[in-house]
Amino acid sequence: MKQTHTYDYLIVGSGLFGAVAAYRANKLGHKVLVVERRSHVGGNVRCEMCGEIVVHKYGPHIFHTSNREVWEFVTSLTPFHPYINSPIANYNGELFNLPFNLNTFRQLWGEDITADEARNIIEQQRRQSGITEPRNLEEQAIAMVGQDIYEKLIKGYTEKQWGRPCSELPAEIIRRLPVRFTADNNYFNDTYQGIPDGGYNVLIDRLLEGIEVRTDCDFIAERNVLMPLAEKIIYTGEIDRYFDYRLGRLEYRSLRFEDERLAQKSFQSAAVVNYTDSTTPFTRIIEHKHFDSRSRDLPYTLITREYPLEWRAEGEPYYPINNSRNAELADAYRQLAAAEERVIFGGRLAEYRYYDMHHVVEKALSLEL
Repeated sequence: MKQTHTYDYLIVGSGLFGAVAAYRANKLGHKVLVVERRSHVGGNVRCEMCGEIVVHKYGPHIFHTSNREVWEFVTSLTPFHPYINSPIANYNGELFNLPFNLNTFRQLWGEDITADEARNIIEQQRRQSGITEPRNLEEQAIAMVGQDIYEKLIKGYTEKQWGRPCSELPAEIIRRLPVRFTADNNYFNDTYQGIPDGGYNVLIDRLLEGIEVRTDCDFIAERNVLMPLAEKIIYTGEIDRYFDYRLGRLEYRSLRFEDERLAQKSFQSAAVVNYTDSTTPFTRIIEHKHFDSRSRDLPYTLITREYPLEWRAEGEPYYPINNSRNAELADAYRQLAAAEERVIFGGRLAEYRYYDMHHVVEKALSLEL
């Protein structure tokens, strides 16, 4: 006798992947239940209000994509306002533009430096290093931008962020960073860039509108009760936790956030300032009002200091650690996942891959439901 399920889809996690999948399944006429371990929906794109300032609770999120379908999908749900990400690096009080571009090179080597001269300096430093085939992040960084930029703007920040020497990190981590020989402080190369008006909660709420959601519900702790409720499960949590760590634990970096409200109009000149020296304990300070020009004239501000730390089971996992040990273990878990007939694994944690938001939305839109 065929089992009758209460729901067509049980979706574990209400971050972007889970919320987009839930939205699509609901639009297709499926009955959907979303369960969320935290006390709120939205995962790491959750926003909160500090007076009239939208605060990115789990670090800054700027939506950027060159995929027109993805952009039209998110902007059809709620208006976005334009935002160009132009962070600044602070190295012991010296300020530099990011990403690495002609402005950065002029701040380092003199305001009259030309693009060709900057290329020559970088190439000379690469030759002096003797690096021909970069084997790790340190060598890749020096090959890309030279020793000066590596020492001031990459080494300290990266080793704080990942908790490991750059010489022990894979080269792939830094290859995604743009290097330009034009005076362009736009961090992303994508065609479309912006932030939802009112924050990401508005987007998540639109995606989950009309769908049953249970917060403070830990799927793993209650899976024996929850799994029989639905014909199919879409799982967005940690892949190793789903399998009770039977092959071992995957490693993540986590974050601790320290908020401070200040009775002043502005604290810093940009939304994000990276502290790239090795002695400052935090990696960056975020001043949230800069994400939306409509809040910049308020007489108060809120800043967040972001401290990286090794992930422990009681905290939130943020960044998969891309090294050979974790890559092999993640592949083994993905093989187990592929054998789960009723369960679809999707998103950064369930696939143990680093995805930007637009990648997450694109993958959720491509799910066969």
